[in-house]
Amino acid sequence: MIKDFRQAAFLLSATDMRHFPADEGGEVAFVGRSNAGKSSAINALTGRRALARTSKTPGRTQHINFFELGGHARLVDLPGYGYAKVPPRMKAHWERLIDDYLRRRMSLRGLVIVVDARRALSGFDRQILGWCRAARVPAHVLLTKADKLSRNGAMKVLHAVQGELQALAGQDEAPIELTVQLFSATKKSGITGLESRMLAWLA
Repeated sequence: MIKDFRQAAFLLSATDMRHFPADEGGEVAFVGRSNAGKSSAINALTGRRALARTSKTPGRTQHINFFELGGHARLVDLPGYGYAKVPPRMKAHWERLIDDYLRRRMSLRGLVIVVDARRALSGFDRQILGWCRAARVPAHVLLTKADKLSRNGAMKVLHAVQGELQALAGQDEAPIELTVQLFSATKKSGITGLESRMLAWLA
């Protein structure tokens, strides 16, 4: 049983499913648009400044990075999607890699979808949510950079996303868990809520 995400340690990076760790135990993966604050969220969660690499250049995460949490549990950092300025062939490779992981990884227990609170859900974020519903994998939307908005502005975005998730759940006979929260890596706010969600998935 995981008690502290600060024990996270880098395990390996992979650009092909053949190099993934054994598909056993449990994993929670982070996915999100380039520059949404995914690496900063992982670093804030683990209390480490550079466990996941951060950059002002979108698309720096080019591999699937696996981090060992102990107790046969792992945290997974998926490549950022969206407007990364990379050659089309490389971008297509990243998208296939993400798709392969999401469709085939049996140890996946939940997906954290990192979204910039100032932009709310994108078309691809909604595609990821659709995949989660089809694959029966719970998803938690992490609205990052909430400190960039006023309290009223942040709450407005939170309620809008909550409404959209509830509408999606209402379309399914047996809805999966679709949740959302505000988060700020800079202010270190929302970490406890994220920890609780991940611990529930990995229990």
